[in-house]
Amino acid sequence: MPNDPAILLEKVTKTFDQQNAVNDLSLEIGAGESVALLGHNGAGKTTLIKLILGLMRPDKGNIHILGEESTSRHRGKNAHGFLGYLPENIAFYNSMSGAETLAFFARLKRHPVSDCARILERVGLAEAAHKRVGHYSKGMRQRLGLAQALLGNPRILMLDEPTTGLDPELRNAFYDIVRELEDSGVTVILSSHALTELEAHTRKIAIMRKGQLIASGTIDDLRRRANLPVHIRLITRPGMGAACAEKIPDGIGCERINDHGLDLTLPSERKIDVLRHLSATVPELDDVDIRLPSLGDLYMHFQKESVVS
Repeated sequence: MPNDPAILLEKVTKTFDQQNAVNDLSLEIGAGESVALLGHNGAGKTTLIKLILGLMRPDKGNIHILGEESTSRHRGKNAHGFLGYLPENIAFYNSMSGAETLAFFARLKRHPVSDCARILERVGLAEAAHKRVGHYSKGMRQRLGLAQALLGNPRILMLDEPTTGLDPELRNAFYDIVRELEDSGVTVILSSHALTELEAHTRKIAIMRKGQLIASGTIDDLRRRANLPVHIRLITRPGMGAACAEKIPDGIGCERINDHGLDLTLPSERKIDVLRHLSATVPELDDVDIRLPSLGDLYMHFQKESVVS
């Protein structure tokens, strides 16, 4: 159906040696969404990815990919053909060139070999296309891995630690590609520990712990749910920090950092009222810097919350 989610997991469980690697997990991901899949090592992320890819079947629950039920032995081949995957550690034949390697994968996926040059150009490997993979750097091998994942025009792309080994310029280029894919309706799942990157480049977050999904939603959704404090740094005219501190409303944490700077800690719901109060009553104020809870803050909050609960 046209309005079906790209990925739908319903109460999925996968057990190894009587331990639940994935435990009663439900998740819905729409077409064109980019999702950051987060969790400590051993949280179940890789198992979940393999379940979605069809490399293993769940012991309980249902998985639907592009509207097709994919948990039986007779998984829909149509859905399977529209999945692209970049594993964290991808192996290549060192004696083959980048162009030969991509052509090899293209034949496996029944994708036109003539399109390989365009894909290599897209990932920034055109000039190294005829160089042996054994002489590639870690970042170049990672880009070649992304190139093979893009073969076949996937509608769902799953990437495990995709920016490992990439310099800042290439990381930006990678996320440009992700953005283009999203805009064309491709669903992208990124499993990574690079939380600062993911905060800026993904629309939805899914956090796992011990096989369970402990939080999911947009970063704004997670901020509302976590209700963590907001931090505001005030910069006053030189020597006016103490005068400014006297005008801070009651119930707001206030710490002087020097003679012209204050750090405030306050509940998120009071942020607007406090800023209005300061702008009206503190003429000595020169600058304001607002720091909302970061993805790293939220990640640690939900991990700790799940331990307590």
